[in-house]
Amino acid sequence: MPLYLNEDQAMLLDTVKPFIAESAPVKHLRALRDTNDATGFSRDLWKQFADMGFTGIMVPEAQGGLGLGHVEAGIVLEEIGRNLTPSPMLTTAVAAVEALKASGKLSGEWLPRIASGDAIVALAIDEGDKHHPEMTAMKAERSGNGFKLSGGKAFVLNGHVADMLIVAARTAGAAGETDGLTLFAVPKEAGQTADPRRLVDSSLASHVKFDGVEVDADAVIGDVDGGWAVLQKLLDAGRVGAASELLGVGGGAMDMTIDYLKQRKQFGKLIGEFQALQHRAAHLYGEMEVARATVLKAQQLLDADDPRAELAVAVAKAKTGKAVRLSVQEGVQMHGGIGMTDEYDIGLYMKRDRTLEEFFGDARFHAERVARMNGY
Repeated sequence: MPLYLNEDQAMLLDTVKPFIAESAPVKHLRALRDTNDATGFSRDLWKQFADMGFTGIMVPEAQGGLGLGHVEAGIVLEEIGRNLTPSPMLTTAVAAVEALKASGKLSGEWLPRIASGDAIVALAIDEGDKHHPEMTAMKAERSGNGFKLSGGKAFVLNGHVADMLIVAARTAGAAGETDGLTLFAVPKEAGQTADPRRLVDSSLASHVKFDGVEVDADAVIGDVDGGWAVLQKLLDAGRVGAASELLGVGGGAMDMTIDYLKQRKQFGKLIGEFQALQHRAAHLYGEMEVARATVLKAQQLLDADDPRAELAVAVAKAKTGKAVRLSVQEGVQMHGGIGMTDEYDIGLYMKRDRTLEEFFGDARFHAERVARMNGY
């Protein structure tokens, strides 16, 4: 598979890029942050995304979507990252959609609502400070014809406004085991409580508590005790989607830095003429291009349902995490003192990078996965 976009995908990029740049640039994030917006994103913009077809990009055509794949979803996510656009696109329209495809009844109910922009879905997976889904300890016990959920989840993005949560809970086994996990679709009216907190990038994530929350058997996504397979599909979709959004963050920071090098003068010369900064900029460009190739390869393998996709996704998330960390750090440093001020946008890119890298596992987490999958 060639590592470039085909004609249809390039046409999608030509549509997405100007729309997001005009409708939701960085000042859109600033406006939500400075007004202490309680939702964390614009619902009007989310409906505009639906009108453009973005929210249904991975939803099958039979359920009101476009029936496209991870490459196309990544095109949208990269531009979201480039503009630091607050949006539930990654969790709702990518990761949640991939999980809901495993349940006929739930997919028929929720996928059309996602495609139309009428539903927000959040992911309640992790329970600690770091991403370790196999360490799920939250209990789901049989209760009548359904289940009773007890426990808590941490850092649930948009959990306070979600119409439904996809929850990983343990129906058998112990924390650390992949067997015995089950995924549940828990509607907002089920009785869980969410305590939203503002993260470093101004997004809102919640600690969600389940105190004997009851759901019926139809809430199960996939098989009881066999949720790990569906969870892996959800996580791979989310991981490569997060890598795509990170690419946008890193690309936006790099473009801003290069523009600054072409404008700022020191000792009567443009600072971009100094060889030391040229070397650093060239190194950064090379690292970002390698990261871009790993992400596109992972997306293509996922779309082809290739067994090598899991390894490729781990490589992409690890490499992108490191490359984008370099991009935002170099951006702040090459801007000099003003890079540390809120007046300039470069600092906002660093903050978004710190949040996105942790989501679905940071570079170290995925580097270890790559090593283990290669027998180390």
